[in-house]
Amino acid sequence: MIELIRKHISAASSRDDRINKTREVLQLLILRILFERNAFKNISFVGGTALRILYDLRRFSEDIDFSLTSSCDYNFNDLVRQLGYDLEHYGLSSEIKSREDRAVHSVQVRFPGILDLLEIASQRGQKLMIKIDIDSNPPAGWTTEVSLVNSIFMFSVKHFDVASLFATKLHACFFRKYQKGRDFYDLMWYLGKKVKPNFLLLNNAISQTHGGREVINESNFFHFLQEELSKVDFNYIIKDVEPFMEDRKEIQLLNEAMFKSLVKRSFNTSW
Repeated sequence: MIELIRKHISAASSRDDRINKTREVLQLLILRILFERNAFKNISFVGGTALRILYDLRRFSEDIDFSLTSSCDYNFNDLVRQLGYDLEHYGLSSEIKSREDRAVHSVQVRFPGILDLLEIASQRGQKLMIKIDIDSNPPAGWTTEVSLVNSIFMFSVKHFDVASLFATKLHACFFRKYQKGRDFYDLMWYLGKKVKPNFLLLNNAISQTHGGREVINESNFFHFLQEELSKVDFNYIIKDVEPFMEDRKEIQLLNEAMFKSLVKRSFNTSW
């Protein structure tokens, strides 16, 4: 596995890129393990990592996010044990810490020594971590699909469709207590693709986290985006997302004028 990773990162131009690519190989391996363990009968792939792996988003990601879409025979602790066992089978030493006492079931997987072996650690003993989150109580209204992934490993994943992924991204951008630049980079991708969001899922997500609010629909979506984008601190957005961008020249696209232009071209007319 180390030699496979070494080959994959050999053309990277910087240490940050080599670390990002190393993490991505491990993310793909974890997804392959979940596929082999038939985990996708219960969970569905969501978030920015799903957008990158399934739709070639041009930014790297740290975490892997899922939603629990079928609780039948779901056992989080078994899933964690199987993951640790299979990572060892692939020749990787890992330290796994998990918690199930909240709505989001979380796993932190640390890989000690891997950055030293690859000679890309910023300091000796630096550990690479991947966090896995499973939302055990996702809002209703999602739609799922199954896609083949053929990148280093071949496997299939169950995931939210693009409209449902867009809905969850809108919720993350505008209804979370804090903003993440990575979410707004992803938002730019959706706006550029002129994707119509899953409004049912979006409104159910807002209701779940914020209680009763005015419903967002096709008729008011344009004005909602225009108003919310006026509140975004794009200087902070750039600082957050820059280390994860494949092409950092794209930073010049992350500004209010560009976003509002995309919104105007995409959503100021009915679908």
